[in-house]
Amino acid sequence: MANYRLNLNQQSNGDYEVHAAGCIYYPTQNYDDLGVFSSCEPAVAEAKKKHAYKQINGCKYCSNACHTS
Repeated sequence: MANYRLNLNQQSNGDYEVHAAGCIYYPTQNYDDLGVFSSCEPAVAEAKKKHAYKQINGCKYCSNACHTS
């Protein structure tokens, strides 16, 4: 189980990335705390539910199973 956050700073490709606690890119400011999940899949689903208008993606480093671009 890990705490996940959505970085609210948009990446150059338009993505907003979901990060797990412990990731070197785990945001410490300008983020939405998504909660504690067993994997990136439910964390990304929660981010998509809360931010339906944003292009959500998993972090390549800490949420690689959910990283699509």
